Amino acid sequence: MIKPDALTAKIRAALPDAEVTLEDLTGTEDHWKARVVSAAFVGQSLMQRHRLVMGALAAELKDRTIHALTLDVKTPDES
Repeated sequence: MIKPDALTAKIRAALPDAEVTLEDLTGTEDHWKARVVSAAFVGQSLMQRHRLVMGALAAELKDRTIHALTLDVKTPDES
């Protein structure tokens, strides 16, 4: 399990300008939907955007603290 504040902090450590909105999909704090808006995504493909966020959460994904993660990644102009 990972608390929303910790999850947001991890994403913002990699993307300091990120606006992060989280939804706990199961109530167990291990299946998340994250909406991340960041200027760092400008000019990046969807796959590159996902990799940036997944990289920020690599340890949690590897040790299965996060079992499932759905991402919605946008630039400020797309949001």
